[in-house]
Amino acid sequence: MATDPQNKIFTFEDLAAKVRELKAAGKKVVLSHGVFDLIHPGIIQHLNAARGMGDILVVTVIKDKDVRRGPGRPVFPEALRLANVASLAQIDAVCLVDDERPFECVRSLNPDVFAKGQAHHERDQEVNRKIFEEERDLFWGEIQIRETDGFSMRSSHILRNFYDLYPEDTKLFLKKFFKRHTFKEIADYLHGMENLRVCLIGDGIIDEYHYCEPMGKAGKANLVVNRFLSHEVFAGGAFAIANHVAGLCKEVHLVTLLGLDNPRVEFIRDNLKPNVTTRFFYRDEGPTITKTRFVHQYLNQKLFEVNYINDTKLGASLDREVADYVRQKVKDYDLVLLSDFGHGFVSETIYRALVESSKVLAVNTQTNAANSGYNLITKYAKPHYVCLDEPEVRLAAQDKHGAIDQIALDIKNQIDANHLVVTLGKRGSLGVNSEEQVVRTPIFSTNVVDTIGAGDAYFAYTAPCVAQSMPMDMVTFVGNAVGALAVQIMGNKRSVEKNEVLELIHSLAK
Repeated sequence: MATDPQNKIFTFEDLAAKVRELKAAGKKVVLSHGVFDLIHPGIIQHLNAARGMGDILVVTVIKDKDVRRGPGRPVFPEALRLANVASLAQIDAVCLVDDERPFECVRSLNPDVFAKGQAHHERDQEVNRKIFEEERDLFWGEIQIRETDGFSMRSSHILRNFYDLYPEDTKLFLKKFFKRHTFKEIADYLHGMENLRVCLIGDGIIDEYHYCEPMGKAGKANLVVNRFLSHEVFAGGAFAIANHVAGLCKEVHLVTLLGLDNPRVEFIRDNLKPNVTTRFFYRDEGPTITKTRFVHQYLNQKLFEVNYINDTKLGASLDREVADYVRQKVKDYDLVLLSDFGHGFVSETIYRALVESSKVLAVNTQTNAANSGYNLITKYAKPHYVCLDEPEVRLAAQDKHGAIDQIALDIKNQIDANHLVVTLGKRGSLGVNSEEQVVRTPIFSTNVVDTIGAGDAYFAYTAPCVAQSMPMDMVTFVGNAVGALAVQIMGNKRSVEKNEVLELIHSLAK
């Protein structure tokens, strides 16, 4: 095969065809798969050993969006990592691959040998339980899995010694936190949530992102004309929360409201995880809520937003129907989540039914442009757990400048909640437990792509944590780790997965 580095770079489809062609010609194809963020002596030894296992060595490099190696990773963007690997003499062919489902590309390429290094062998199985389950599946085919010899030198360890990702107070926090709690303790809690039965009631939202570029000012009006480039559609709101929870818990039931004008049922079902069951109610006037955002593609900045929504209260008959359903249904579940975006779905009657029948009730009320501050947590009482951001809790308290710790305590007592968490943006989050102890946790994010949906991911993960009686300092720690991952995802393009969270926490523990 060609030795010019550029000629070694293939698309995935072309590489798959090339592998089939080589195997048909009797060549033994070896595949190595990874991030390849740092080419160090351990990587070179691994590739040398892999090269000796067959006739052709192929490498798949994980795309930036699917790298799960903790804060600040990858250090180098995918184009540079791909070019670096292609420049190595041992390599015959290389391509970028998705890794949302670990090892899926290995299955698709179907090499003769999958070569994994010592660092892969030593990966903590508590972190990568899902990955190791996927890996075992490879044995069912004809692919051999062979470990390369040599010493282990992990890129994460090297990079931690050369890059200061966090300020001193965050590093001090982490040192103290991991003296109180071990990684295994956190992992056991998260793995223990698999059998929680969760029911979610809330506003389902379709998120549309239209990417554009400015063309210039209109000649006869004070507006900037934009050229349309592309668009994406995501399942947001309660749909996104259901998907986040479904990565933790095996059984999730979603109760939501759609609009008969444009229900979009097929899209919704196609974009919910298989372990999410649904009960859709329908209102006569208006569409399923759709929020269309126009985004400057180059700067990744939102220009403006259009909402397609009917946010009036439900009619009395439909309101009673929903309330009767949830009153009977939620009794069967260990945890009930209420995600109220203030778009007219959740009434006092429905909430009263939830309080009467729920074993553990977690509530998030959102303040957004569509409800203009009318959707306050103070309209509810006696939730087990409440999760809000700072503007939401300040609006509820009608206190713009007071100490946030005291405001959180006051709101918790006013609504008679057992536990309350407030997310504070760049200042992390604070939690108040049932004994009114306040804990603070700093942020762990180092790369922000989009903050839309991060609060939903935080709520989706922390509510089961509270239901499992996780200590409050651990709840906010897990929540901030989830938030750090969520802000790296554009909108609700995909959910935050448990193994990603564990990868990040394991990295923070080191």
